[in-house]
Amino acid sequence: MRQADVIVIGAGIVGAACAHALAQAGRRVHVIDAGLPGATGAGMGHLVHMDDNPAELALSRHSLMQWRALAPRLPADCAYTACGTLWIAANEEEMQEAESKRLRLAEHGIDSRVLGAAALAAAEPALRPGLAGALHVPGDAIVYAPNAARWLLAQHEDGNAIQIETARVVAIEDDGALRLADGSRRSAPQVLLAAGMQAIDLCPELPLRPKKGHLLITDRYPGTVHHQLVELGYVTSAHHAQGDSVAFNVQPRPTGQLLIGSSRQFDTTDATVEAPMLARMLQRALGYLPGLGDLNAIRSWTGLRPATPDGMPLLGKHPWRQSLWLALGHEGLGVTTATGTASLLAALMNGAAAPFDAAHFAPERLPMEAMA
Repeated sequence: MRQADVIVIGAGIVGAACAHALAQAGRRVHVIDAGLPGATGAGMGHLVHMDDNPAELALSRHSLMQWRALAPRLPADCAYTACGTLWIAANEEEMQEAESKRLRLAEHGIDSRVLGAAALAAAEPALRPGLAGALHVPGDAIVYAPNAARWLLAQHEDGNAIQIETARVVAIEDDGALRLADGSRRSAPQVLLAAGMQAIDLCPELPLRPKKGHLLITDRYPGTVHHQLVELGYVTSAHHAQGDSVAFNVQPRPTGQLLIGSSRQFDTTDATVEAPMLARMLQRALGYLPGLGDLNAIRSWTGLRPATPDGMPLLGKHPWRQSLWLALGHEGLGVTTATGTASLLAALMNGAAAPFDAAHFAPERLPMEAMA
């Protein structure tokens, strides 16, 4: 193996995007991945402008710009689809939130428009009658993240800018070197840890908490739903909830299938599909799309989202570990923000100007104590 400038631990969508951006910046990158299931293969693959706070909006806006630039080059199996998002308002209070959200997005040059009840019914006839309206964000999209991650890495393999090794890192040693399960070591001037929840096995001090989520996919029913559909109560009912919660989120896949979410459960790493939580999630979805009850489901599964205490990812230099950089804690926005994360890390690791304010994502903002 030739000497790398950077080792990236993790070949999920965040690690792959970071490796791609570093290779584009002229760095020789060695990617090490254990081949274990992760959030990339379990998630919905949505690409959504999120505006819970200005920093999150800056990251997601930059990321979607990057995704749109990549879109013409992505192969068909990445399933990139510019379907847009409809944020559904169930009542007049949520319609007020739709207008507030429109104004927040507009301040950052993001196009959106409020639809009344009639316009919403025309756009998505399968929704139940009586909904107040929606906010349409046409710039949102979806992508099949596992194939997108593989494609990002493959862009640089022929030129030898990225080498990929399937192996399990079992320790990050005091000098920054990595020890693998077979006893061998790997080292580089910089190491980027992008291994999701598996990162805490290497760095127990990381403030990461698992959030388990259920998903279900139907058989093929082309034309049933045309946009990604999310309830406007999503932020309060799921994204920032402290207990177990569900929210309405349905996504049309290019195959004609419907991908149905979402749920949140804290502090469990049990990957078992739990019938009560799945039933609760589907009941929520039926409240918006009554016709779902007539469709065949073909598979359900779970995944673990790595979350931080303040809901913002850890992007930057580890506070005290030598040569270690972090790209972790994206919770449910890893696919959305992978490209923006990659732009930021590539800039910081090369000593270049950050594409947006990095302070809100700096790992030192959260306490990390060295283990004895």
